[in-house]
Amino acid sequence: MTTPRPAHVPESRVVDIDIYMPPGLAEHGFHKAWSDLTASHPAVVWTPRNEGHWIALGGEALQDVQSDPDAFSSRVIVLPKSIGEQHGLIPTTIDPPEHRPYRLLLNASLNPAAIRGLSETIRATATELIDGFAARGHCNFTAEFAEQFPIRVFMSLVGIDASEAPKIRHWAECMTRPGMDMSFEDAKQEFFRYLAPLVDARTTHPGEDMLSKMITADLGGRRLTRDEALSLSTQVLIAGLDTVVNVLAFIIREVADNAALRADLRARGSDVLPVVNELFRRFGLVSIAREVRRDIEFQGVSLKAGDMIAIPTQVHGLDPAVNPDPLAIDAMRKRARHSTFGSGPHMCPGQELARKEVAITLEEWLKRIPDFAVADTSDLSPVPGIVGALRRVELVWPT
Repeated sequence: MTTPRPAHVPESRVVDIDIYMPPGLAEHGFHKAWSDLTASHPAVVWTPRNEGHWIALGGEALQDVQSDPDAFSSRVIVLPKSIGEQHGLIPTTIDPPEHRPYRLLLNASLNPAAIRGLSETIRATATELIDGFAARGHCNFTAEFAEQFPIRVFMSLVGIDASEAPKIRHWAECMTRPGMDMSFEDAKQEFFRYLAPLVDARTTHPGEDMLSKMITADLGGRRLTRDEALSLSTQVLIAGLDTVVNVLAFIIREVADNAALRADLRARGSDVLPVVNELFRRFGLVSIAREVRRDIEFQGVSLKAGDMIAIPTQVHGLDPAVNPDPLAIDAMRKRARHSTFGSGPHMCPGQELARKEVAITLEEWLKRIPDFAVADTSDLSPVPGIVGALRRVELVWPT
């Protein structure tokens, strides 16, 4: 079903793009499809898909939308809008300055100093998993590493047993992918039902985990209400159990296919961060949205209050006007700009953890498995949804 073009939308800006399954996705892959759309369209277009909305296809336009909460509200961040209005999780759907106290709670557990303190735990988890299959000569990277490593790290951080992760991740996917077996609202309610006794227990008997610290923190003379604690905890779990899983799959596939990149990473040893930063620029994943707060002129079009504008964050790093030859991996790229972790007041608080997890993965993997390839048994077909994904990456290597 498509939505008729509103009178304020110029016909020249209308495109047929489903942001969850964009044109060229099946033929060219997730990032090439978005890079091609960016290179061949105006910075802002309108699509009749998903109830009709604008899309920021230019990197600078996308950054402007993310960085201007006075014009573009986070009240609704999921498309279509009728579903996004059910979201209501904090702090992602709250604008400044109201969102700041909640954001500080997240920063306290995810700042660079806190993540440095987790380095050895992260490394031990990675090496245990890799050592479990390195001698075998093959693995299902998706199932045996990507869906294990960041989730184990994160579940330890929030103080929940890792055995609970599969059902929690399923609920998260039902809130971020179309066509799942549970509606957005039902999945959200499952989160709340699951977390309610946990929140109650940690309110009265807090531990040293991230959720306990958030629930019992001083919020300007008060603590989180129970509803706030449920909402914030749900948002933390959704964010922690999906994005790094999927970016690892894209990155390991690139490293497997790119012998020069593998050699560079091996030569760097522990100095892989410049490459990691470039890989995050290249492999942005998340397509969210903002609501226009008032009638404005933006990028040559008239936006009306209440309009929705999609911000596929991968577009910024893949825009050739922002980063020349954007599909190439270049660790020496100067001033590479991207929005893989967002920009503005809602920049991802977990970015330091994500960088650390990817850096340690590459270091420890290449120590043990210096050369490897993507196996023919892989299923690299795209998965539609808010977060880009590959279905199954399998790898093989000499033993």
